[in-house]
Amino acid sequence: MSTADLSATELLAGYEKGEISPVQATQDALDRIEEYDAAVHAFTLVDADSALASARESAERWKAGTPVGPLDGVPTSIKDILLTRGWPTTRGSWVAEQPEPFDVDGPPVARVREAGAVLLGKVTTPEYAWKGVTDSPRWGVTTNPWDPTKTAGGSSGGSAAAVGLGMGALSLGTDAGGSVRIPAAFTGTVAHKSTYGRVAHHPGSPFGTLAHVGPMTRTALDSALLLDVIAGFDARDPWLLDTPPRSFAEQAVEGVAGLRIAVSPTLGHVDVHPDVKAAFEAAAEVFARLGAVVERADPGFADCVDPFHVLWFAGAAKCLEPYSAAQRERMDPGLVEVAELGATYSATDFLGAMAVRNDMGSQMGAFHREFDLLLTPTLPIPAFDGGLETPSGQGRWTSWTPFTYPFNMTQQPAASVPCGLTGDGLPVSLQIVGPRHADGRVLAAAHAFEQATEHHKAVPTLLR
Repeated sequence: MSTADLSATELLAGYEKGEISPVQATQDALDRIEEYDAAVHAFTLVDADSALASARESAERWKAGTPVGPLDGVPTSIKDILLTRGWPTTRGSWVAEQPEPFDVDGPPVARVREAGAVLLGKVTTPEYAWKGVTDSPRWGVTTNPWDPTKTAGGSSGGSAAAVGLGMGALSLGTDAGGSVRIPAAFTGTVAHKSTYGRVAHHPGSPFGTLAHVGPMTRTALDSALLLDVIAGFDARDPWLLDTPPRSFAEQAVEGVAGLRIAVSPTLGHVDVHPDVKAAFEAAAEVFARLGAVVERADPGFADCVDPFHVLWFAGAAKCLEPYSAAQRERMDPGLVEVAELGATYSATDFLGAMAVRNDMGSQMGAFHREFDLLLTPTLPIPAFDGGLETPSGQGRWTSWTPFTYPFNMTQQPAASVPCGLTGDGLPVSLQIVGPRHADGRVLAAAHAFEQATEHHKAVPTLLR
């Protein structure tokens, strides 16, 4: 078996025992990129020479018994939204490339570099990460390892496709409306949107306090491992929470016995594809077998798409504020359209949307006094054709993501974990939502579900 098929946790165990070399793991990841990236278009930049040089340095440290950090030698990719020293940050755009010298790492990139990760390159995003699929004027369409005619989701679609194909065990994504959870769900991988403020972000997202940075991996333990690293302090983020008192990797093995878990197949208002519903119902039963008290309960909030749009489209307007009409002609027309709408909102509109957020946060705070966790499908549908924003080609991406963006409004932690396949062989995923600051509990539930099932071991069609 190729080391590209191993999790980060398995790679690190192999390094420690001397059974695997970081050089081998890096070369295997680069070989996967060489073989499969033309089919999915996950990478915007691959720096093989730098990656192999880093891997050789890591191999020497492991040989000497002096690994520099908890990710030493693990092949990792970075979403092309996050500043990365030595590489351009194009943000999926011909006009939005960072103008300053590429000599600064954003906070999560700095943390993984300090922890010894081998950085392979940067992965795709839609322009300014504005939508739930990954295509951009600059880099084209990122597609799905399970069916390259289908979308990988977004906006962290490059991260999901890369991790799903073993093109690096770990990836850093961002999520302001579902952008790590959506592509994880479509590709059968794992993602965790942490509590807002848990991971430092700089420069701040134009989408404001909707935007989170999160791990994208193939297992819940790997997400916990990566979250332990990127949750470190960085003075550049004024919203950053205190360093967590306990390791997320430690908490991730604590199980769910005795927890009270709410199961909501529709949030009270969502139409769900029959195959998704069947896989979700089967997944919910697993938690009862694991010793949790499982009950049907909806959170009780209505669809918050309109206030979310106010915040989201206003963020898009802020994104495009510096650009001329001529520059906008080179940008994604959908982004330009929502930015122009966002520019029409008033301060009162914005504060009204924030008031809805406050009410939802209070409502979920009360809900979680009764329930330790909430389970929903991550998405109500399987992956659709690549290159489209919606399955029909009409409307906005929020029309098919009603389970994800509410929890950016409330700033709660939420993970996406694979829970089955449709009749057409496309992944279906489960969303696990916890109260704010309960990232460890969410990851423990994700890991417990993985241990009780085999869904996360399913092999994408391209690798068969």
